[in-house]
Amino acid sequence: MQVLDPVVYREAMSRYAGHVQIVTTEHQGIRRGVTITAACSVSDSPPMVLACLNNSNPSNAVLFESGHFALNTLGAHHQDLANAFAGFGKLSAEDRFAQAEWQVMETGSPVLVDAIVAFDCVVTDRKVTNTHTVLFGEVKAVHFGEREPSLIYLDRCYHTL
Repeated sequence: MQVLDPVVYREAMSRYAGHVQIVTTEHQGIRRGVTITAACSVSDSPPMVLACLNNSNPSNAVLFESGHFALNTLGAHHQDLANAFAGFGKLSAEDRFAQAEWQVMETGSPVLVDAIVAFDCVVTDRKVTNTHTVLFGEVKAVHFGEREPSLIYLDRCYHTL
């Protein structure tokens, strides 16, 4: 069986709309946050989500080691924040987090105060693949923000819905 060319796969996935989120944690005094679209609900009993993170970024190690994370769902007004946490501008973690207001809930992970919704999670499992690690998180608390247009990533750019 022929292996699909990664360039072809990435082009196909660019046509797959994804909700833009920032996954965050704090561990041993180090805060980490990264913009992702690879996240979804797993179950409601127990309430569980998953988030996929790139293994090649050494800064993601704190997300793999902390044992908890928050999944912060972004609204249309968060485009600059999404870019900052995606690494555009090469800002330090401290400068990225300084661009918004954060709180902590059950786990100690940073939760975006004006997120559309945020899920505060304890890692229950993790699956390592060739390029990514999938974190499975049991939701321990939920923060509801205002109902407003969501930030979506499609065709390599942002949209709102």
